[in-house]
Amino acid sequence: MRAAQFSRFGGPEVLEIVDLPDPHPGAGEIRIKVRAAGINASDWKKRQGLMDQALPQTLGYEAAGIVDEIGDDVSGVTVGDRVFGASPYGAAQAELAVLSYWAPIPNSLDHARSAAIPAAAETAARSLDQLGVTAGSTVLISGASGSVGSAAVQLAVERGARVIGTGSAGTHDALRSLGAEPVAYGDGMPDRVWAIMPSGVDFALDVAGSGVLPELVELAGAPERVITVADFRGAQETGVRFSRGDTGRATYALAQVAQMAETGRFSIQVGRAFPLTEVADAHRVGEAGTLRGKLVLLAD
Repeated sequence: MRAAQFSRFGGPEVLEIVDLPDPHPGAGEIRIKVRAAGINASDWKKRQGLMDQALPQTLGYEAAGIVDEIGDDVSGVTVGDRVFGASPYGAAQAELAVLSYWAPIPNSLDHARSAAIPAAAETAARSLDQLGVTAGSTVLISGASGSVGSAAVQLAVERGARVIGTGSAGTHDALRSLGAEPVAYGDGMPDRVWAIMPSGVDFALDVAGSGVLPELVELAGAPERVITVADFRGAQETGVRFSRGDTGRATYALAQVAQMAETGRFSIQVGRAFPLTEVADAHRVGEAGTLRGKLVLLAD
């Protein structure tokens, strides 16, 4: 199969499309013919050598496509089903991908939008679980207009929480449509939140990593009421929890989001789709940070 890979660290130019042996699912896994694969910031961090130092490395943890092989001890799915999900092997940006957890693609979603969901939905649900967000909670989401942030808004609203979301002025209408009360980020953000919630918020979630953890702690009242998924150093400095998947993943979120999408209660924006062969161009666009919405790669 063809797959995105790099054999040295550097800029997007180090990315190559290479031929690799076809993978096969183990127990509890399935394999799909990939129709679309999501791109995340972790992809270019890997490529830059900021994560795993092994070489070569493949890319991609989320994909959508057609089931073509099923491992042992798997039920509820058959060859030919349309599914989206996550690969534990970091090789989903390829013609074939093995998934360890997945959900059926609802009729309301195409492959591209489905491939944009798994990482955002799982990260958002896991963070809300760790915070303890439930019906009646008030949660501030910093960076609410991005893929993880918008997923967190919708999942928190689904739980019955009141959501305040920070974003630029151009995102406020979109945030309202998702159920959040928008607040402009930047200087004066805490005062704008205090104006809405004079007693502060119950919880705060940082998905932007923009250096606002001290302000979020002040608004939530204590470091243990704040979680970040994007600011590891800031978490160490403030005592805020840094959420990562190695303590358990919210795999249930995929099926939940699929059900919500089917009834119009969940949406995700795809900013731009690229053919797999143009993965380097996709990295350039993603790293520029000027495009709103998720980037995906499509099967040629």
